Amino acid sequence: MNDSSRHHFSMKHVDHIYTTDSNWSLKSNETLGDMNSTGIAQIIIPQELFLMLGLVSLVENILVVVAIIKNRNLHSPMYYFICCLAVSDMLVSVSNVVETLFMLLTEHGLLLVTAKMLQHLDNVIDIMICSSVVSSLSFLCTIAADRYITIFYALRYHSIMTTQRAVGIIVVVWLTSITSSSLFIVYHTDNAVIACLVTFFGVTLVFTAVLYLHMFILAHVHSRRIMALHKSRRQVTSMKGAITLTILLGVFILCWGPFFLHLILILTCPTNPHCKCYFSHFNLFLILIICNSLIDPLIYAYRSQELRKTLKEIILCMWCFTV
Repeated sequence: MNDSSRHHFSMKHVDHIYTTDSNWSLKSNETLGDMNSTGIAQIIIPQELFLMLGLVSLVENILVVVAIIKNRNLHSPMYYFICCLAVSDMLVSVSNVVETLFMLLTEHGLLLVTAKMLQHLDNVIDIMICSSVVSSLSFLCTIAADRYITIFYALRYHSIMTTQRAVGIIVVVWLTSITSSSLFIVYHTDNAVIACLVTFFGVTLVFTAVLYLHMFILAHVHSRRIMALHKSRRQVTSMKGAITLTILLGVFILCWGPFFLHLILILTCPTNPHCKCYFSHFNLFLILIICNSLIDPLIYAYRSQELRKTLKEIILCMWCFTV
């Protein structure tokens, strides 16, 4: 891969552009590739840290998926969407683990790869990461819509959000995410691709924020009326789900926000010294992205007693089996 063809959709091998002559770089933006000449040092983070975080987050999300499949009480549209959110986080974890292993094996001379193999690996990892962010945003919006229907159309919820419709939504989201991500990588040299991704990020956040704002305002206004109708338990459950997804959305913004700001700066001020200084922290942004995959399962477990109970059972069974 020559520098002119690189783009900044992913990942941590950007640091190799500044520290080695290696070609380990996933479409890194050429503006960033010139950073050595600016005298701004790229923050280096040990590959072993990336590998450890990736493995831990992978195990956590696998446990969440297995728990939802195992427990029939969790077989509902919202938990199906949460399961898909966990799979989206797994894509980040898997891509991080595979990439880091390849880098470590290559650096230590244990694996010889050709430029063509690296190109294919770059494309696969980029598609996985891009699919992860697109699907994560889509499922956060889907869960927000699901909670909205639960609160304001409680009596019609089961007729509106059927299992068949939930499965249809999941299939559409995954097909759209994979297709759009593949197109993004094919046309990665066009700045319009970054603009589309940033726009999608902004639109989904606004959509979700509007739904949540409406939910919390109207739920608060009508809470006493709902309690008078003896439906307080349903309301509490629905609002608990809405609060859980609010936490998930907040964590997502905190962890992915710096990366999207990075993309925005690439479009708006690629040569500005202050922007280049921000670019030098890219590896920290990648750590935050991996931490998002690490934190989400903890939020699921903390907010859902049923899921927490099932996770404990699975972990206990695994421990007994190993002993």
